[in-house]
Amino acid sequence: MGYGLVAVRKSSIRLLEMGTLQLARHKEHAERLSLIFLKLESLIKLHNPTAVAIETPFFGKNVQSMLKLGRAQGVAIAAAMMNGLHAAEYAPRKVKQSITGKGNATKEQVWAILQQTLGFTENPKYMDAADAVAVALCHHYQCRQDAILGQPTVAVPVSPRKKKGSWEDFALANPERVSG
Repeated sequence: MGYGLVAVRKSSIRLLEMGTLQLARHKEHAERLSLIFLKLESLIKLHNPTAVAIETPFFGKNVQSMLKLGRAQGVAIAAAMMNGLHAAEYAPRKVKQSITGKGNATKEQVWAILQQTLGFTENPKYMDAADAVAVALCHHYQCRQDAILGQPTVAVPVSPRKKKGSWEDFALANPERVSG
């Protein structure tokens, strides 16, 4: 499992951290899920992000693999929620499209653009880390686009606006006048 964190300040964006969590050496699936939760929680506590973005698993032929990926994604979402963050989800094709302009780009093409955009030269030891950085950057682009269009971002939960003078406002302001 890869992870990547980017920091955005005004119009500049930079890579904070990326890496992988090596899960193959742990045989028990429950232990792997626990490690995912603990790693995400430690990253959240260390970097205090404002959003979490997760790549949705692609649909494969192996049902057992899909179930395991879904559980891992659920644990990641739970870690975000436990820390007051919303987890946005992006399909691999959407990530590639937002980074390179092509939904069928190769991992190498995505990585080259990430290096150029974030201004670093090192190569990841595992492509899972590069994928995670791409998801983080995709989320930044998506939120920026939503802001341009005047739409709320997925990273900030928005409650629906209440009309001024609604019955709900009256009931909240006058509980003694409302009968059950």
